[in-house]
Amino acid sequence: MSHHVYRLTEVVGSSPDSIEDAVRTAISKASRTVRNIEWFETKEIRGQVNDGEVAHFQVTLKIGFRVDD
Repeated sequence: MSHHVYRLTEVVGSSPDSIEDAVRTAISKASRTVRNIEWFETKEIRGQVNDGEVAHFQVTLKIGFRVDD
């Protein structure tokens, strides 16, 4: 069994539709430049309110990716 080493970084995804869409947006865009993403952890959820309605969701994620050998 091989040993793995991981790095961590934080990204923020946003969406006018939902928290889930904000997470998916963050992972999708991060995976374009970061290889070997294996997990994420939601750190913070916040949003923007306009005229008493939720206008936008923002989710801060910690992502873990495996360092190449």
